[in-house]
Amino acid sequence: MKLRIVRSKNEILELSPNERIGHLAIGPSNVDFLSLMTRCPHLRAIQVPPSYHKTMSKAITFFPEMREIELLEGDVWGYGKDIDEYFIVYEEMKPEIEAVIASGASIGEDASQIAKRTGLASDQIEFIARSKAAA
Repeated sequence: MKLRIVRSKNEILELSPNERIGHLAIGPSNVDFLSLMTRCPHLRAIQVPPSYHKTMSKAITFFPEMREIELLEGDVWGYGKDIDEYFIVYEEMKPEIEAVIASGASIGEDASQIAKRTGLASDQIEFIARSKAAA
């Protein structure tokens, strides 16, 4: 699973229309959210940093909700700021997430435990688990 990292407002216009998951490393405005969703019609999730998530207006949260796009809170760790366009959820992280699904345990309870071991945000883990469970 690849998470496209968007570092500037100008970068939104250069994204591939096929992007599925994006991390906005900027403080996006309502216009930026609309631009992102228009540019990437297949978007399934948008992640924003916790510092921005806490200050987001209700209006911004309605845009993704209307398009059934999940709004996730979390940081992306370990990527080169000027090098990598994507954060990759490595295959070796997925079995641990899939084990939670198979056990029938609450995803929310185990997400924080898995987050500590994998470096992924809890919201990312819950999103992956829901995606796998639905597949």
